[in-house]
Amino acid sequence: MRVQQMCSGSETQGSTPSQQDTGSRGSNACCFCWCCCCSCSCLTVRNQEDQRPRKASHELRTDIPACEESPTPTLEEVCAWAQSFDNLMVTPAGRNAFREFLRTEFSEENMLFWLACEELKREANKNTIEEKAKIIYEDYISILSPKEVSLDSRVREGINRNMVDPSQHIFDDAQLQIYTLMHRDSYPRFMNSTVYKDLLKSLTEKAVEA
Repeated sequence: MRVQQMCSGSETQGSTPSQQDTGSRGSNACCFCWCCCCSCSCLTVRNQEDQRPRKASHELRTDIPACEESPTPTLEEVCAWAQSFDNLMVTPAGRNAFREFLRTEFSEENMLFWLACEELKREANKNTIEEKAKIIYEDYISILSPKEVSLDSRVREGINRNMVDPSQHIFDDAQLQIYTLMHRDSYPRFMNSTVYKDLLKSLTEKAVEA
């Protein structure tokens, strides 16, 4: 009865999307991705076949891990994911599970772009900001990129103008637009997916056994 009560209201979705601070879950984070183990099939954030002449840019491409480090989520956390998209996106475990689902829909680039924007906003060095902004632009904004994300013309034109002197917030409008897209389009399907249901079932069975 207690397990059923914890997951009650799982069909309701949260309030309007908002950007929340993200980070690691602390020293108890395991050294591998709980959602896919060492043979993780996560797409690498950077295409190894894509070689650019700028050495500095190439080195920066390895900064973002294929999967975020996180502990195995608790049953309470997984139930909270069903209550709002914000609850899902605020934890590394939630983002990893959602990425696993987006991969099945061939739209993982949306999460990768969102994560890259979060990392850029934490930068303070102007040269690093410029290099990372160029990488993000070439990987997710350029119409020539196979990982181009879907943005409206207003947002795209604003980015093009600001790339002359990019700041760490150059992609804020685009990031919010992709966050909203994932919330409205992908999140409802994630809640009905086998990725979520299998994880919830596994944790529920463990809680009953305990």
